[in-house]
Amino acid sequence: MRTLVFDIGNTAVKYGCFEEDGLLEAGAGLTPEQVSATVARLRPDHVLVASVAAAAAQWTTPLRPLVTGRVLEFAPATTALPIQNAYATPHTLGADRLAAAVGAAWLRPAGDTLIVDAGTAIKCDWVEGGHTFRGGSIAPGLRMRFEALHQFTGRLPLVEMPADGQAPLALTGDDTQSAIRSGVLNGAVAEVNGLIEQYRAFSPQLAVVLAGGDARFFQPRLKGHIFVIPELVLLGLHRILVHNVEN
Repeated sequence: MRTLVFDIGNTAVKYGCFEEDGLLEAGAGLTPEQVSATVARLRPDHVLVASVAAAAAQWTTPLRPLVTGRVLEFAPATTALPIQNAYATPHTLGADRLAAAVGAAWLRPAGDTLIVDAGTAIKCDWVEGGHTFRGGSIAPGLRMRFEALHQFTGRLPLVEMPADGQAPLALTGDDTQSAIRSGVLNGAVAEVNGLIEQYRAFSPQLAVVLAGGDARFFQPRLKGHIFVIPELVLLGLHRILVHNVEN
């Protein structure tokens, strides 16, 4: 079975094409027209669209004539899942967070997992025992923090991410730009490491999975063993689609 899943985010459209459970192709930055062209080119049996931005129906309607099987709009509150969702307000839950949890549970079906998804926002979410999504935390992402300092102050400049995200970070900035960079980047790393430490305090065998566009920045700076799985959300969407097709 070939599946094609689309993750419509706040800043990009990502896709993943799977043959059984193997990822054949992935990409990002698609327009609606390119989404349709990708479906026509890859000829999947089934398609799933998840959106945290525009309504998923805006994307799925043009795809239905191109797909012989199911075209599923992922709705966290109502779509059938292969795990339990213990979130108190599932109708407010971002599709990407729940999809990442499904992906983590499929990869590690018998243990606790903390997902650190570092993108537009930094989301730390807990999957208990490989079977239940418990929720977690949402904080501003790195670029959002830089932009907030610039927009909500009178004189602070807009500072960009360093060109080499893995270069050493100065702890003490000796000018305004380097001070902002230290505060944002070192502060975010300390924040995430602190959350990991708290989760490990009550789950010593916890696995930490890192995903998202800023995973490369965080990878060398997080404490303990970290699994880096950039395509975790896409994998979770694929497993949700397979679950709905097979059940």
